[in-house]
Amino acid sequence: MKIALDAMGGDFAPQAAVDGAVLAAKSLAGKAQIVLIGQEDAVRPLLDQHGEAAADILFVSASQIIEMGEHPAKAYQQKQDSSIAVGYRMLHAGEVEAFCSAGNTGAMLVGAMFSVKAVPGVLRPAIANFVPKLHGGFGIMLDVGANAECKPEMLEQFGELGSLYAQYVLGIEQPKVGLMNLGEEEGKGTALLQAAHNLLKVNPHIHFIGNIEGRDLFNDRADVIICDGYTGNVLLKMAESIYDIMAEKNLHDPFFDKFNYEAVGGSPILGINDNAIIGHGVSMPAAICNMLMQGYQMAHSGISDQIKNTFKS
Repeated sequence: MKIALDAMGGDFAPQAAVDGAVLAAKSLAGKAQIVLIGQEDAVRPLLDQHGEAAADILFVSASQIIEMGEHPAKAYQQKQDSSIAVGYRMLHAGEVEAFCSAGNTGAMLVGAMFSVKAVPGVLRPAIANFVPKLHGGFGIMLDVGANAECKPEMLEQFGELGSLYAQYVLGIEQPKVGLMNLGEEEGKGTALLQAAHNLLKVNPHIHFIGNIEGRDLFNDRADVIICDGYTGNVLLKMAESIYDIMAEKNLHDPFFDKFNYEAVGGSPILGINDNAIIGHGVSMPAAICNMLMQGYQMAHSGISDQIKNTFKS
């Protein structure tokens, strides 16, 4: 198995990418091989500095970089030898089993749609993120930014996508699915949320427990939290700010330490035909390593095949 990483993506690339890849290569020795994609004159010297520790890492050259501030669609189309475009071509060709990048989020989404494409039957792929639970483990929340505005049918599909991920990757046998709303009662919320609720409650593929509120984000009421990308992104950034505030005040707690983006490394794109993960732009080596580990877990679990089989039926 091979897991690819965009070596040029992120504010601290390529140094953080290379260092994180070396950490992951050590953890995945005998299980998977790391493939670094980037500009040779920038990446090779950093790999050489690690000596024997980087010996098993493969390198693939890509002459171009999609910068953080570039227009995602234009840059992806015009820079076909960028590290992101090359990574997606390798993923589509089956040369790697997962592709990870802390680079331009929009370009990662564009690449996913143009290259490996959405699973037939999936209206819109979603970006998912992980929610620490007070009594241990993580839940999953989606969407957190790919789809700011949603239709009821999209929210229903997010419930299915999140439930499959929770079951096959997080190991939750019967994931509880909750719809983020402004009240628990069935009739609460906008027309969109009421319509989504009606679809979710009769969906045979999920264990829907009804509406949940913001206070339920970190408790055990739901393992899968459904929301539009606008709401999800606000919740995600709020959770990140809690960790930042705790760290600034020099307060440490095992539960709140899980709010650190480095703890999981990245956000999977769910609903596409393969495994792709978007990392935080400020990812340091630990986050890069965890993103690659997550890519391995996704590939090992066969989650993309589970999604394809579910939506085929």
